[in-house]
Amino acid sequence: MKKAVQSCLIATVVAAGSTSYAADIPSHPSELQFRELQFTPPEAQDFRYELTNGVPVFIAESNEFPLVTISMSFKGGEYLVPADKAGLAGLTGGMIRSGGSSTMDPEALDEEFDFLAANVSTSIGDRNSRASINCLTSNLDSAFDLFMDMLRNPRFDESRFAIRRDQILESFESRNDAGVQIAIRELGFLMWGEDHFEGRQPTRQSIESITIDDMKALHEQIFHPGNLMIAVTGDVEPNEILAFLENKLSDWEVGQISPDIPKPTKTYEPGVYYYEKDQTQVQVLIGHRGIERDDPNAIDVEVMNQILGGSGFTSRITNTVRTQEGLAYTAGSTFSNRVEYPGMFLSYFFTKTPTTALATRLVFDEIGKIQTEEATTEEIEIIQNSLIETFPRNFESKSAMMNLFISDERTGRPADYWKNYRDRVRSVTASDVQEAALNYLNPEQAVIMVVGPVDEIKAGNEDSEADKDRIATMAEFFNGESTILPQRDPESLKPVESE
Repeated sequence: MKKAVQSCLIATVVAAGSTSYAADIPSHPSELQFRELQFTPPEAQDFRYELTNGVPVFIAESNEFPLVTISMSFKGGEYLVPADKAGLAGLTGGMIRSGGSSTMDPEALDEEFDFLAANVSTSIGDRNSRASINCLTSNLDSAFDLFMDMLRNPRFDESRFAIRRDQILESFESRNDAGVQIAIRELGFLMWGEDHFEGRQPTRQSIESITIDDMKALHEQIFHPGNLMIAVTGDVEPNEILAFLENKLSDWEVGQISPDIPKPTKTYEPGVYYYEKDQTQVQVLIGHRGIERDDPNAIDVEVMNQILGGSGFTSRITNTVRTQEGLAYTAGSTFSNRVEYPGMFLSYFFTKTPTTALATRLVFDEIGKIQTEEATTEEIEIIQNSLIETFPRNFESKSAMMNLFISDERTGRPADYWKNYRDRVRSVTASDVQEAALNYLNPEQAVIMVVGPVDEIKAGNEDSEADKDRIATMAEFFNGESTILPQRDPESLKPVESE
């Protein structure tokens, strides 16, 4: 009897609730309404501390798990390496971790880190270098001692070095296999120069010239407190971890701060450049000088580029080249900005040989349209909403947030940048977008880098049965003038003389 009464009461409540909920359900998903997301970006100063030797430390507590992560960022990277030693940075960065320490050979060090459940990594990039350790909070003291011995006194084990060097040399054999890798390499040479760190590539000669003494010298130049910033996240208390770091780093000598990143000196020549490769899919990269990260119009440019080709299927280039014309699976554009000097604007697509010229024309047409016709209110609002609604993702991970604060301080980003970012995005107008396109898109200054069967690409689709307005050849660009780049030996990257 009780069960029957309970069932009846439940049914009555559910029915009443269902009636109430049904009244609240809109007739179409477009009518759904959501409360405005309220998010205030964290401020770096609330997480910033400083050791007595001047090293900044950013700390964010997180007590969900008994783990701690300490990430170290150092000023200095590949840009410090002489051109004839290209590849030294990456090799050194890996060997610091894999080559053992002053007290342990590589195998013993690996086993000890495994025993302590410590995940340790080191790397040297183009501009900065990194070292990090993640471990149980209870193991931090012993694990960090091993980590610091490895970081400060790497062994650079001979046998591990020989293995890694041979692996790199072996990888060179396939360097001409992928068209996209060739396109990126050749565009880098054209835009930045073969001697600037942005453009240069390691060769057999440069890798074989690297010695353990070279690695030790680069390590000594970069890895010291003068170049250091630290991020700590996890199960820690700020005052305790600061005291811990003070103790552990107290005898680490502060060296000379790494010099600033050099600007490229190469003046590139606009035009069409081909690299011959027998393949069915053609890779096309269209690039010219871009902007600096802190350009006062950088957010206008960001919104403009998202409309042009940076926002995937909602962007014009993707919609035209892929969706409407079906000429490419991948098509879009990007501004890869630099802090120290203008970066690069890049549009790209991969297409079939006969349609290369047509797809190139369509990309240039879209560039012309965004310069001469104002973007629609709908286009701008889609991009504004996307940038604003995804903005909190910059801070969703405490580790990523601390490293973001380190990057901002190291590169001198304005302190109010993140606070004002969304307001700046909201303020972008159609005239701002058009002005950004006029000022920062320079198709007449572009390098069109094309990888594929050259003669077939040049011919275009003029012999096809396509509509007249869809007939295109590469003679449309730069008055039909072009440069065929030499084939390169995959190991030396020197031009190969044609037979």
